Amino acid sequence: MLITEVTIYISAGLVMLFLGGEGLIRGSASLSLRIGISPLVVGLTVVAFGTSSPELLVSLKAAIMGNSTIALGNVIGSNIANIALILGIAALIRPLEVHANVIRREIPIMIVSTVLLIIFLSNGILGFFEGLIFVILLVAYTVINIILSFKENKEIEVEFEEGLKSKLNIPVSILLIVFGLALLFFGADLFLKGAVALAKIFKVSDAVIGLSVVAVGTSLPELFTSIVAALRKQSDISIGNVVGSNIFNILSILGISAMIVPIKSEEMSYLDFGVMLAAALILLPLSYTGFRISRWEGGLLIFGYVAYLLIIF
Repeated sequence: MLITEVTIYISAGLVMLFLGGEGLIRGSASLSLRIGISPLVVGLTVVAFGTSSPELLVSLKAAIMGNSTIALGNVIGSNIANIALILGIAALIRPLEVHANVIRREIPIMIVSTVLLIIFLSNGILGFFEGLIFVILLVAYTVINIILSFKENKEIEVEFEEGLKSKLNIPVSILLIVFGLALLFFGADLFLKGAVALAKIFKVSDAVIGLSVVAVGTSLPELFTSIVAALRKQSDISIGNVVGSNIFNILSILGISAMIVPIKSEEMSYLDFGVMLAAALILLPLSYTGFRISRWEGGLLIFGYVAYLLIIF
């Protein structure tokens, strides 16, 4: 692929990702208010799962084609980028308020999922049985979140009373969500093609491509969605999107991929697993400081991500 083609793919992908993030945020925030589900839960489910669809597509393709290195590297790299890069940038734009439920429930679930992945891969392979466990846990997590959200319905109505006055109707909200997801999906695919072609020109290994270029490329929907959410003061969706995506990446993407083809971790290093776990763990103390992630903390996260990239390259 020529440099000109690469530039077109990347530029078109970025435009589609921004428009997709805008549509997804408008539609999902409005839908959540209309049916009585908190924006946090929408961020943890609809938005998180939707913006993780590029990771799912890439990892499934890679696993079926026998390249489990890219499949696993994609998830590990995406989970690191989601916290260190995406939340870092979103916090720089606007300090992020952290919902108490995220600290009490969602972040611990993300940490447990990460630890489980490391344990399952201690023998170097993620097989069908481990994949099945992940998928079962994902279904349970999603159902519990939705049930708990409806129980909090009264509090949600009071908290978002102002938003309820101006929300879009359900058909328009759903249309915006579908439109946003479609743009995110195709935009990420275009960007990914250009980015991988560019990486191949510089002869970068599959492990590094998976951990960096592919991971960042497939995490762009989360990036643009979180940026738009931060600009619109929807920090619940911004943080819920990232935490939910990380849980989804492990439980669903690796779960489904492992049930189809065993995932091997032979080219992954202890550093990669360690940084992924550290990124998940550091979110707890950062969130506890005033129940918000400040700009300087966002800068700290970005600094850590850049340092990690320099090491693996």
